Amino acid sequence: MSLRLLRIGWTISRYRLDTLVPLERLPVVLRWLWRFAPVRLMPTGGYSRGERLRLALESLGPIFVKFGQMLSTRRDLLPPDIADELKRLQDQVPPFPGEIAKAMVEKELGKPVDEAFAAFDTQPMASASIAQVHAAELHSGERVVVKIIRPGIERTMREDIGLLYTFARLLRRVPEARRLRPVEVVQDYEATLFDELDLNKEAANTSQLKRNFQHSPLLYVPTIYWSLTHRQVMVQERIDGIPVADIEALRAQGTDLKQLAERGVEIFFTQVFRDNFFHADMHPGNIFVSRDNPTTPRYIAIDCGIVGSLTREDQDYLARNLLAFFRQDYYEVAVLHIESGWVGEGTRANEFAAAIRAVCEPILEKPLKDISFGQVLLGLFQTARRFHMEVQPQLVLLQKTLLNIEGLGRQLYPDLDLWSTARPYLERWMHERAGPKGFWQTLKKHAPELAHQVPELPVLAHQALADNKEQRRLSRQQTEALKGLQERFANAAPRARRLRLGALLLALALAWQPMLAWAEQQPWPVLVAAGLGVLLLAWR
Repeated sequence: MSLRLLRIGWTISRYRLDTLVPLERLPVVLRWLWRFAPVRLMPTGGYSRGERLRLALESLGPIFVKFGQMLSTRRDLLPPDIADELKRLQDQVPPFPGEIAKAMVEKELGKPVDEAFAAFDTQPMASASIAQVHAAELHSGERVVVKIIRPGIERTMREDIGLLYTFARLLRRVPEARRLRPVEVVQDYEATLFDELDLNKEAANTSQLKRNFQHSPLLYVPTIYWSLTHRQVMVQERIDGIPVADIEALRAQGTDLKQLAERGVEIFFTQVFRDNFFHADMHPGNIFVSRDNPTTPRYIAIDCGIVGSLTREDQDYLARNLLAFFRQDYYEVAVLHIESGWVGEGTRANEFAAAIRAVCEPILEKPLKDISFGQVLLGLFQTARRFHMEVQPQLVLLQKTLLNIEGLGRQLYPDLDLWSTARPYLERWMHERAGPKGFWQTLKKHAPELAHQVPELPVLAHQALADNKEQRRLSRQQTEALKGLQERFANAAPRARRLRLGALLLALALAWQPMLAWAEQQPWPVLVAAGLGVLLLAWR
């Protein structure tokens, strides 16, 4: 762990990433240490700031590369030169040798490459943070791609995850950062990343997404060849599309970029709310556009290693929250956050609503095309700090994906209005969910279970009546027993007093030596006291 920390520190120094953050914004201690650090004298090597950031992230491994991939879609938050350079992280990570890839394929499939494929290109088509892709052809003539996990990547990832856990536990000691639930967020991130190392899971996700959009004009998902798919090797149909980030090529074929951007938003909300199964790694390196029908463009999605889903309750709360934002009903947003437990106990809805209004109104008063959902989210997180709002780990993937979608949409069509594109879909979904159609769908879903229980209804009804009768009988018995106890307690109180008085008199009569000496001459007082004590003790 200490070696990994040293490597991160060395990488920051080597690529002079300190120049990306103004020194005056650093904490005082770090600012003081950095002034005396000899590494700050290292040259920048002639690289631009974007190149230095990209090279640093590449050298640090897959977790940092993925962070850079997400940043690359946020052109509204990054300078253009840095965003352009980070875009290269999407599919231009340095590859590992083709001969090693070929040997891994043969090991996983248990047979020579020539036996499995009619042709296999050792030169990779694309190389990403966790795996790389090679072109191949089956003996049946079908063109496919072979995805292969990078050798030794699991060990590096475990080191980085361990480092993240260390940072998360340190953050948990800080009261201000505790609401972010850093350890739970790292746990979710860990599960997501390590799922990507099992290509069987990615293949299953791909098949599920393909079923969800079967015959859809919005999205095409390539076919998986299961007989050639294993844990570290996956074989998939080769697609012919234009990378979504290649704006010039899309324009050249006459693609309707406005409709393409709006369809991307519709695909996202369809996955989240209709299917409750969404592609959670939708950076431009994983998305292509079909060459067919450019006036009604269709997306092609690959790399389904990271997917997400929500509970029914989270779906409902999320949809209602978004609709309340669209209507600028901040009180409703505050109430929903309180009901869902996303903010601290005892939060007053009117105070929280006023704080949200102060953040959102200046943003929402802008023209729709200038509104960034990312800016709204950042403002809300800052506002929620004083209301002890906690990060919801189950929503982290969704938030990241929504930011990716918005960044991609604005890259395709700068005037994209995410709000007006999403609002009709959400209103329709809520109406269907709560209306007769939603009721009918729920009824159909549970029909087999209900049909199985119908023959048992008479038995269940009889059992319920019997249980009710037994409950009433037990209730009567309990009532009578309670009355009996009350009477016993009422009777026991004077008896307890008599017992205490009788014991006291008897003790005095038997134990008081001077009285016994005097009793030899006058015995009747002691005898009376002893007699009264015995009577009181025996009285029931």
